[in-house]
Amino acid sequence: MTPSQPYLLRALNEWLVDNGMTPQILVDTAHPSLQVPDSLRAQEKLVLNISPSAVRDLQIDNDFVSFVARFSGISQGVIVPIKAVLAIYARENGHGMMFPESDNATDDEPAPNDSSTGADQPKRPRSRATLRVIK
Repeated sequence: MTPSQPYLLRALNEWLVDNGMTPQILVDTAHPSLQVPDSLRAQEKLVLNISPSAVRDLQIDNDFVSFVARFSGISQGVIVPIKAVLAIYARENGHGMMFPESDNATDDEPAPNDSSTGADQPKRPRSRATLRVIK
């Protein structure tokens, strides 16, 4: 099953922008695939403004949030893995959503095979459900 986080990010971003708020994302800078200016990596967590007035070419897909923003007057591309996004909220009032870190780590991982359950053996078909008329 695909993770819900990218869908929630897109929906909340749209909701915040539609209501005239400034959407911001809280990012874990320790994620290895995060691409931000080196000067921003010094912090453990990073807040990025993703409002239409602050960024260009905002894309929120199922794997990454990407956009172009100006840092110290220089336009730079930013790529944030969805798993590195810890929250999205409005700067003005704090309304938004935090994402549990446990969900970020386990959404894509398949369930491990348990050899004690006989995973190599063929599964028995389930009995069919039956309907009964009750008067």
